[in-house]
Amino acid sequence: MADGEFGERFPGDAELVSHYGVSRHTVREAVRHLQDEGLLERRRGQGSFLVGPAIEQPLGTMYSLFRSVEATGATQESIVRVLERRHDDKAAAMLGCVGEPLVYLERLRLADGEPIALESAWLPAAVAEPLLAVDFRHTALYEELRRRCRVRLTSGWERIRPAVPDRPARDALGIDAGQPAFEIERFGLEDGRPIEWRHSLVRGDRFFFVARWSADQFDTTFEQDGQSAGSS
Repeated sequence: MADGEFGERFPGDAELVSHYGVSRHTVREAVRHLQDEGLLERRRGQGSFLVGPAIEQPLGTMYSLFRSVEATGATQESIVRVLERRHDDKAAAMLGCVGEPLVYLERLRLADGEPIALESAWLPAAVAEPLLAVDFRHTALYEELRRRCRVRLTSGWERIRPAVPDRPARDALGIDAGQPAFEIERFGLEDGRPIEWRHSLVRGDRFFFVARWSADQFDTTFEQDGQSAGSS
């Protein structure tokens, strides 16, 4: 595996038993350990496949999936499913532009050719109209916002929760009904002006989220808690 073997297909149990001359029980235990370590996944009716490197997403900061994928050494690519100007009352209300047209971008994100995320983003057309001319197969939304629209997100929020994808989403992501997924809702602003409302469905076997802190943060929190307790 470390030498790049089994890229197309991982051998079945019977093949491993024959090749290594061990029992079926030994093979099953070895394969189970590879699955537990996140190195291998079994797809019903298809066999076993190697899993690409996990993608780390930081919490509490702005990040780009494009950059996160490339940081693993994988090649980032997108299949653009929809890129158009359209109206949507709910999205327009979220972005504070009721009745105005929006730019809608829907992409299937890939890492080394494997689907990892299904994303849809809404942006006010008054800001994002130039994005309609962009080829998003090998570029990042935020990079194009800065370059073509002179817009840079300065604040925002995200909600992350476990999700059970429906059949069309599972088919797009190439996952079974029992595989985990995260639903991420993001709202981005530039100096208080709403710019982006995004929904992402990401594969739970390819992502992990990390929150980092320092001792200084704990010291400050404890001091504030102590003062509050003393004053009460």
